[in-house]
Amino acid sequence: MSNIYSLVLYLYFCPQVNSLQFVRKVIVFIDLYKRFELPDSPPESMGRGRDWNVDLIPKFLMANGQLVKMLLYTEVTRYLDFKVVEGSFVYKGGKIYKVPSTETEALASNLMGMFEKRRFRKFLVFVANFDENDPKTFEGVDPKVTTMRDVYKKFDLGQDVIDFTGHALALYRTDDYLDVPCLETINRIKLYSESLARYGKSPYLYPLYGLGELPQGFARLSAIYGGTYMLNKPVEEIVMEDGHVVGVKSEGEVARCKQLICDPSYIQDRVRKAGQVIRVICILSHPIKNTNDANSCQIIIPQNQVNRKSDIYVCMISYAHNVAAQGKYIAIVSTTVETSEPEAEIEPALELLEPIDQKFVSLSDLYEPTDDGTESQIFASSAYDATTHFETTCNDIKDIYKRMTGSDFDFENMKRKQNDVFGEDEQ
Repeated sequence: MSNIYSLVLYLYFCPQVNSLQFVRKVIVFIDLYKRFELPDSPPESMGRGRDWNVDLIPKFLMANGQLVKMLLYTEVTRYLDFKVVEGSFVYKGGKIYKVPSTETEALASNLMGMFEKRRFRKFLVFVANFDENDPKTFEGVDPKVTTMRDVYKKFDLGQDVIDFTGHALALYRTDDYLDVPCLETINRIKLYSESLARYGKSPYLYPLYGLGELPQGFARLSAIYGGTYMLNKPVEEIVMEDGHVVGVKSEGEVARCKQLICDPSYIQDRVRKAGQVIRVICILSHPIKNTNDANSCQIIIPQNQVNRKSDIYVCMISYAHNVAAQGKYIAIVSTTVETSEPEAEIEPALELLEPIDQKFVSLSDLYEPTDDGTESQIFASSAYDATTHFETTCNDIKDIYKRMTGSDFDFENMKRKQNDVFGEDEQ
């Protein structure tokens, strides 16, 4: 077990007192009304308060993605139960359609015309066969030079297909990826397809009882390996000596340390504002229309469909995940703020959810560290973005690991080290 890596994971997901940025924030229903300062109490139709566990920053796990690998590696999965998200959808022309990600689905999809389906199928075959270590699979594409825009041209794909491929399969938030080498995009699409292949309905997983189970799992792991954690402790001061962190002061006591990992909200003088995210929690009494009555799903609204620079995300979970009262659904809309009227920006998504029983609107500032922390030994994470998956978060975790240790994290190398210590049979 890599102690430093487990520490990074634990601190990234551990309960935090002051900041709303942390994904593990889960609150029961009556507290939701209080937090958003609504004058009324929850109606009786909402059921019992203890039936609700609402994620303020919801995200799904890619079934074959980085976070699942991290959870398996650290063995936190022993404390978690997951449920497959039932569908992945994309928005086009005011309607939503299932995301086609296999050759069979491509030929059956209503998103494309007959000839477009065949071209997209050829593209998916190319991606499935692509191996960056085997030039025979490149089909004239240089993955380190050819841009994704040129790859789309090679397969003669139209703008609508480009939109859902780049944003619903490769999960990019903007179109900046089009003019950079295509290797990363191809690997992202392969990750989506591989994740989908594991369970069939969608590439996404969600833990029963909500994302609050993640920090609890890491807290238990921390205890097993001798870690100490404290809940509901206010941070009064980060103690520095000669430009280096030496401890954290809380209620008159100082917890000594050599390195500190923290959310950017704790070190306002060492971070910069990089934008804002709007999130709207919507309570529904019905599944979202045109999703085959799915009790969980993700919907991505590509930027070009609504004349924006960044995508709008909708994720929905329900009573089936033990996070809502029987017959109730929780849909959360999120996007990066681009105008002075953020609520108007997410209106296309809210229209998909009508009728809505209750809405809770929040605006969160996006902060990112201004230095890498090597001198101060204070390593700040970036704030959670608008995406409804953990891949960008995992990249941030690996970045913190590299800044702390000076080396990249390598899953395979770490497994080999484990086997040297514990033996192959114990993994």
